[in-house]
Amino acid sequence: MAKKTRIKAKLKKGVVTVKAMASHAMMSYDEAKKKKKSANFITYLVAKVNGQIVYELSSSQFLSKNPYMKFKFTGANKGDKLSLTWTDLSGASQTSTAKIK
Repeated sequence: MAKKTRIKAKLKKGVVTVKAMASHAMMSYDEAKKKKKSANFITYLVAKVNGQIVYELSSSQFLSKNPYMKFKFTGANKGDKLSLTWTDLSGASQTSTAKIK
């Protein structure tokens, strides 16, 4: 199974800035064909705080290996837990959490 997603979430002036790096090979269809493997990449990602969705993403094969994401949102407090879940083409999913600092 893949390593956990590294997450940093900081609150400043009412805005939470999240920086996250998912550990995933992100093999596109072309790469998979050349390596004689099956394609597999992150297709869906969602971030939640207190059960509410704060960021949602549908992606394709065109993200890099170990994709890095940065996004901002409002409405959270220090100490709240941010959970980030991604699902890949093969159906595997991984959830990581971090406290907002």
